[in-house]
Amino acid sequence: MKLQILLVKSCFLLPFSTAQLHDAAKSAGLQYYGTETESVSFADQAYQAVLKNTSEFGQITPGNSMKWDSIEPQPGKFSFTGGDAIAALAKVNNQLLRCHTLVWHQQLPLWVTNGTWTAESLTSALQNHITNEVNHYKGQCFAWDVVNEALNDNGTFRNSVFFRVIGQDYIKIAFEAAAAADPDVKLYYNDFGTEFPGAKSNAAQAIVKSLKAAGVKIDGVGFQAHFIVGGTPSKATQIANMGAFTALGVEVAITELDIRMTLPSTDALVTQQTKDYQSTSAACVATKGCVGITVWDFDDKYSWIPSTFPGTGDGTMFDGSVTRKEAYFGALSGLVESSGNSTNSTGETFVESTPTSYTPSTGTNTTY
Repeated sequence: MKLQILLVKSCFLLPFSTAQLHDAAKSAGLQYYGTETESVSFADQAYQAVLKNTSEFGQITPGNSMKWDSIEPQPGKFSFTGGDAIAALAKVNNQLLRCHTLVWHQQLPLWVTNGTWTAESLTSALQNHITNEVNHYKGQCFAWDVVNEALNDNGTFRNSVFFRVIGQDYIKIAFEAAAAADPDVKLYYNDFGTEFPGAKSNAAQAIVKSLKAAGVKIDGVGFQAHFIVGGTPSKATQIANMGAFTALGVEVAITELDIRMTLPSTDALVTQQTKDYQSTSAACVATKGCVGITVWDFDDKYSWIPSTFPGTGDGTMFDGSVTRKEAYFGALSGLVESSGNSTNSTGETFVESTPTSYTPSTGTNTTY
């Protein structure tokens, strides 16, 4: 394991022959390797140089700017400025845009969470929100996370305002509205804790089955993969779990990958994190129907982890000065070593590419 990563790393350091994530993912048969980003990083030149290097990242996801509170802060009053900035970034860089997210129990404006609703009135508001947002980004997104985190850890439905007022049919209504607004975009259910077999994974599969039985379009399931070092499901477990979904006739993707550790970091934690990134990348490559991997930002400087899980961090593949960590080479190793026997394989030979050059900065760590 260590030897494999050292070989990949030594290859990476060669000035004119450099393997990078998106190129390696494509050669392994995936459609993309991508990252979440937001406008807070637009002025960070070192960060932007990496983000815009399409040999590294061929896809981007907006972290917050397409969520309900940003898009429709007041009833019927839409503001697309933040989302448009990320969409424009993807377009100018020729990167795929994964749009995120239409329906979630968090980051809702107060008029939604505290409204006096009937099932009919909330259904109308839900349909109006989805129709307007999907229409606005029609032709720009290759996929939408339509419903995000509808389930509790035990597999029951989360007690969101949508579930309380409408019932579980809000999921069907959301997918129907998205499909009507843009018949060509891929529609996903997205969640965390569904990456390994159990009650929550079973419940997510039941959502897929229910939508398909009703004739409602659903194209994929996203596994957020917010893992903890040492608690990451094994490669075999992830393959088996993803296979249970693809057997239902949907594609799958790893949509928000990061692997946090308890701080301070130790050599043992770094070694385990590297293995965890490797096994997760390799699992997607080995799963027919796993189309791509997105990390939930690539740089510790902009990671959501420290502010959300105090005492933890270092969960991404680059440090705050835009320097690749061992985790990066673990992820890359998982792509490269698996490309020869991938069920996703395109049959192409992996050719190491020459990257766009950039100089790491020495910025201080902040949280995002």
